[in-house]
Amino acid sequence: MKTSYDELTPGSLRDHFLIAMPGLNDSSFAHTVTYICEHSDKGAMGVVINTATPMLLKEIFSQMDLDDLSDQGDLIVMSGGPVQPERGFVLHSNEAKWQSTLEISPDISLTASRDIITALAEGRGPKQCLIALGYAGWGEGQLEAEIAANSWLTVPADKDIIFNTRFEDRWTSAAQTLGIDVTLISSTAGHA
Repeated sequence: MKTSYDELTPGSLRDHFLIAMPGLNDSSFAHTVTYICEHSDKGAMGVVINTATPMLLKEIFSQMDLDDLSDQGDLIVMSGGPVQPERGFVLHSNEAKWQSTLEISPDISLTASRDIITALAEGRGPKQCLIALGYAGWGEGQLEAEIAANSWLTVPADKDIIFNTRFEDRWTSAAQTLGIDVTLISSTAGHA
């Protein structure tokens, strides 16, 4: 079943960034920005957009026996999260749809089918994309509890940060959209 961005429920964090607070010590999420693709009362799913793997997109093309006819083979593949790290996900601009495309917002979709990788290799893929292996997932009420525990800042997503900002700068850039310099926030909690 395909869901579109206009089916958002009140309070949903779909099409938002989760910005890890400096005190978040989970090694999978320390200093990360996660783009939330789905969020409902049943849980949430997102893709970490600022943790690089040592892999380039052309290596995925090679593993899939695809000739690299694109100019995108040198794109760095991100580690999208600890769930199913062997599975590929493509966040991309919305000018086309593929077999398993989930439209998240008017500007951004997520596709996890082979046909988009083939299109990328052939140079006919989306104009803007981020490739990730794995994803981040939360069960019912888990993300809400983590936000209440001040593990995450939330902010509406900015496609420019996803597609045009160096991955090393995405954590600070996402927080700056709130007017916050996360590098100045203490990693220890205090009580007055």
